[in-house]
Amino acid sequence: MLRFPWSSAAVTAAAAALSACGGGGGGGADGTANPAGTPAPGEVGAPTPAPAPPPSGSNGGSTAPVPAPNPAPTPSTSPAVPVTYPLPNDAQAARFLAQAGFAATPADIATLKAIGYSGWLDLQFLAPRTESRWDRMVRVGLGGESYKYNAWNGLDGTTWCKLIGSPDQLRQRMVLALSDLFIVSTLGINSAWRTMTIVAYADLLEDHAFGTFRQLLEAVALSPAMGQYLSMRGSRKEDAKTGRQPDENFAREVMQLFTIGLVQLQPDGTPVMSGGRPVETYDLTQITELARVFTGWDVDSSNPSGADPGYLRRPMVHLASRFSTGAKSVLGTSIPASADGPTAMRLALDTLCNHPNVGPFIGRQLIQRLVCSHPSPAYVQRVAAVFNDNGQGQRGDLKAVLRAILLDIDARQPSGTAAAGKLREPVQRFVQMARTTGMVSAGDIWAVGDTSNPDTRLGQCPFRGPSVFGFFRPGYVPPNSALAANAITAPEFQLCNETTVAGYLNFMHSLLTNGIGDLKADFTPDLALVGDSRAMVARQALLLAGDGISEATQARIAAALNTINVSTDAGQLNRVKASWMLLLSSPEYQIQK
Repeated sequence: MLRFPWSSAAVTAAAAALSACGGGGGGGADGTANPAGTPAPGEVGAPTPAPAPPPSGSNGGSTAPVPAPNPAPTPSTSPAVPVTYPLPNDAQAARFLAQAGFAATPADIATLKAIGYSGWLDLQFLAPRTESRWDRMVRVGLGGESYKYNAWNGLDGTTWCKLIGSPDQLRQRMVLALSDLFIVSTLGINSAWRTMTIVAYADLLEDHAFGTFRQLLEAVALSPAMGQYLSMRGSRKEDAKTGRQPDENFAREVMQLFTIGLVQLQPDGTPVMSGGRPVETYDLTQITELARVFTGWDVDSSNPSGADPGYLRRPMVHLASRFSTGAKSVLGTSIPASADGPTAMRLALDTLCNHPNVGPFIGRQLIQRLVCSHPSPAYVQRVAAVFNDNGQGQRGDLKAVLRAILLDIDARQPSGTAAAGKLREPVQRFVQMARTTGMVSAGDIWAVGDTSNPDTRLGQCPFRGPSVFGFFRPGYVPPNSALAANAITAPEFQLCNETTVAGYLNFMHSLLTNGIGDLKADFTPDLALVGDSRAMVARQALLLAGDGISEATQARIAAALNTINVSTDAGQLNRVKASWMLLLSSPEYQIQK
């Protein structure tokens, strides 16, 4: 049930009309793309209504400048040849910033318009790191021995501090994306120093966000957090007397989720077929062999329950006495009996990272996290080609992959194709709103807390996924929907149902009305336009969605706002907050185009 009592019946009615979801929760799907041969006729979400004509002689009632659209670039026929784009206008800049980061402030838009997409990416890749999560925990007094067995004290505050407050937007967006791919959840961490375990892991993802995939994969594999979550830590060689076998959990997931997926892929991400069925990438024998490779690892500490949690920041170390001896074979690569544990792991990870599936499998999921839910096979193939070779002979260069994803013609072209949209995940919407309205924590507390509750909050919270598959799967298709009829993957819709829609709206209303903890929005720029509802809505719509919210929807919202009396300061604030709320409720906003 929606619980926000706006002061106008028109506003309440408009919110109810705008907040339809159109998706549904339910069962998941595996991580593979849909088969080829099912072209998608439209982008994810409802079609945008035809815009209402603006008043004669005006700019649609808006004071915001609307420059002439730039000419569309011609797509390259070769993935190795970059597309050159003209400098963006306001709407194009805002749209890019929503994909490459979280939000578009007027200052961000001005910078991007001045230096262009590629120049902005250069600045973000060079942006200095802000204080690490670990160091912040120590600084605010939550990393000491008295918090060894705490109930996640400080974890969420440190997470939101980075996502909302850190200026290196692209790096933090990549950390969020990687946390959805290489999942470690609080639900699987039950040892001493639980909070510091997750904090160290989040810092590790940030350490490698702009590095190489191979370095990232090894760091993840040897992380104490991943070692505990997928139970590779402490895995021992087989024992015929007791019947003990090496733990297979990490061996399975490192293939299924982190590198190659369940089925063999073409360079464009579509499955390799044989006899009408996808060809599998591995079988149980491969899992068993790989599990033997990953034996013998444990944390680099003689006393993990002691007073110093520093071992959580160090890679796990190898204990030869626990390692499975004998030759091993991983996906056709022979690992000789003479190879020790670290050598065997390196050979196995090299084999996985050099598998032809990795480029399209990981590339497609990063496209989904940043740009669109159902990327075209051609888009996936172009990104995979850059993953395979960054132009200088290097494989898995994540900076080059990000550049390829964000500068691809399918990312930069106007909306209107299947590769043009995605449902903004709830965390993305919240972080965007907080950044757009200048929310900061005056006391450096960032007391947003856990946002996992679907009834009253977002139904999603970083590092709190319900399973190793996270909150949604990359191959999810909403059942009994137009998306299903057209075989369009839409992962974020796995979170969308009647409960989460109402929970999101109530949470955002509370955020706008009261803030959260000591986080408060700065409505000063909105109040300057409060007497002109159409202009205020146009400004907010631009920052949230570029040109993604139609003139008709903006006019409808402005008409509802005009029923709110602004003769008092309270009335003016009500109009500002109602405007944000109605835009945030709009399906045209919630679908990132």
